[in-house]
Amino acid sequence: MPLPPHPWPTGRCEQLEPLVRRVLAPNASPFTYTGTQTYLVGRADEGVAVIDPGPAEPTHLDALEQAIGGAQVVAILCTHTHRDHSPAAAPLAAFTGAPVVGCAPLAMTADESAPRADAPFDTDYTPTRVLADGEELTGPGFTLAALATPGHTSNHLCFALQESGALFTGDHVMGWSTSVVAPPDGDMGDYLASLEKLHGREDRIYYPAHGPAVERPRQLVRGMIGHRRQREAQILRLLHAAPASPATLVQQMYRRLDERLRPAAALSVTAHLIDLERRGLATRSGETWTRNR
Repeated sequence: MPLPPHPWPTGRCEQLEPLVRRVLAPNASPFTYTGTQTYLVGRADEGVAVIDPGPAEPTHLDALEQAIGGAQVVAILCTHTHRDHSPAAAPLAAFTGAPVVGCAPLAMTADESAPRADAPFDTDYTPTRVLADGEELTGPGFTLAALATPGHTSNHLCFALQESGALFTGDHVMGWSTSVVAPPDGDMGDYLASLEKLHGREDRIYYPAHGPAVERPRQLVRGMIGHRRQREAQILRLLHAAPASPATLVQQMYRRLDERLRPAAALSVTAHLIDLERRGLATRSGETWTRNR
């Protein structure tokens, strides 16, 4: 999806529906579209929750403080701990006194010796409370239910606003692009299972962290599942022709892709290959992958 024309509503508090407002952070990039969208849930005169506070940029924090005004902040929720989503949680908690609630901290390797991911993650994220799948957080006039949606990251959550049928999807489903699934923390099998989970729901609208609202969510999710299955089939066809590395597969599969996005595409291809290996459909030797015939 091409970028919308300037000016973007960076720093402006926009009312989306009676219980939902949005503030766009100034961190546009090839990976974040026009930037991270922070959501305020609840009525300003009764108390609010903040979803995905975003990067700890001073101008963004100032915009959030202005949008909050004198309202009580009952919780600061994070869908996951990438650095464009959670770093502002700590300074916002210090300003408001609200607890940081939502996803778990950065996952560790199986032997608990090291993080499963790297630089894109906020390693300083420290939640007051971690929400389990289906667990609810209530505020004045609203209820948010956590939905475990691992795949993009192992700790990803979505939040369902019970009163309006809205779902805050973080990076699991975005309004402008498919999500990057980057091993070792990202998992393609988990990601597809999480998409199937959302497809089985009846949410009215999605509010993603990047890109426009999704007004036909089940249709979009169905298309995303189909897209991933097509990519999987394409990888298997290419490996049937000849063994290949992820970099070679990216060259064959994404001929017109922005060069800045090729490393991310290689990660998603690798995630597909790992899933195929797990299912007995592919084998690797170093950087070279072979289809099992």
